[in-house]
Amino acid sequence: MNKILIVDASESDRRLMSGLLVKSGYEPIAVDSMEAAKEKVAELPPGAVVVAAMKFTGGTALELINWQKREGYKFPVIAIVDNLNPLEIADVMKDGGAVNIIQRLAIDKQLVETVGRYARPKNMVLQLDNTLITRHSKAFNEIIQSIEKVAATNANCIIFGESGMGKEQIARQIYLQSSRTQKPLIVLEAGGAALVGRHDPESDRSEMFNRIEGYFQEAKGGTLVIKNVQLLTFEKQSVLLHILEQEHPDVRIICTANSSLLKMVADETFRDNLFFILRQTSISVPPLRETTEDIPDIADYLLTRYAQKKLQPKKRLDASAIKALKLHPWPGNVRELKDVVLFAAFHTPNDAISASDLSFSQSGPETDSGFKLQDPAMEKAKIIAALEQAEGNKTMAAKLLKIDRSSLYIKMRQYGLK
Repeated sequence: MNKILIVDASESDRRLMSGLLVKSGYEPIAVDSMEAAKEKVAELPPGAVVVAAMKFTGGTALELINWQKREGYKFPVIAIVDNLNPLEIADVMKDGGAVNIIQRLAIDKQLVETVGRYARPKNMVLQLDNTLITRHSKAFNEIIQSIEKVAATNANCIIFGESGMGKEQIARQIYLQSSRTQKPLIVLEAGGAALVGRHDPESDRSEMFNRIEGYFQEAKGGTLVIKNVQLLTFEKQSVLLHILEQEHPDVRIICTANSSLLKMVADETFRDNLFFILRQTSISVPPLRETTEDIPDIADYLLTRYAQKKLQPKKRLDASAIKALKLHPWPGNVRELKDVVLFAAFHTPNDAISASDLSFSQSGPETDSGFKLQDPAMEKAKIIAALEQAEGNKTMAAKLLKIDRSSLYIKMRQYGLK
């Protein structure tokens, strides 16, 4: 299991990062100071990664990087930035410094994926490709139909959905089924280092403008995928809008976003004119907790891939495991399902994985279970759906609805449910 050293003065962020990494099959070690970081670096095994804040108690990410160089350690360092100051980021990444950055506000979206690029895979860590995992639910079939319709046009598209639901894979499928497949596909993270400007003293335009325009030139005739578009700063939004309105580049843009983008447009923190240019059409991806019928298909795919990697017979889920997986709320969606299933496959000596072999993380961001009673007009339908998913088990249904058992009985009598 890969060890990941976290160096950050924020106790809450250390807990958040540790929980995300444990859930993804890593072994985090969290410290808050330069002195403690040096001690832990000396104990790290091959394949480890360091995640360090730009500033922490007694030091900075750059100082830790330079100390590693002097001492002969070569662990990749990922820097956590509080804001995308181009000069600070250029300083920490120059001359073989930090290998990448993570925006603090996007830790939950960027940490696991970024760490996965640099941690040496071993044991249960399985890096999946960009394949869209086939499943048989009505919701997935509707997404496949939407992909075909969007691909047949040149319309810009925003793919809405929670983290871990394969939005980038959907974007890639649109590209692969489009008429632009002979031209480049460029994928950018809106909150990442790739969109930090570079200084060009010969240009009268901003650093940010030159950088973003360069990606449009690189993707000419093809497709530009902007992941987590809600993380674009107002400066980046303005540059992107100017390029699209004034230069009309021959590039299709596909964005991925979570639901906060809609609120940002309403709150005027995301430019509405840019939003409507980017959302000429859209695709909504429901969370895994609303499409639990897909869990057996996804788990079977993951177990097949894992068996191929380990060169061993494929393990399977028994009925108790499938039931337990369907009852979990899945705040991390398919990405979390992968971690739970592969962790069980690695630690279970038997051919069949049962419910007792599954380990669900108790840490992670709070999410709407999909059944939580919030809208009285929807209560009856949600109660019925929760009871069906829990196969009539009132205790499990109440847990899904986030109410106690007695309240569930009151609601059932209120709506005439037996």
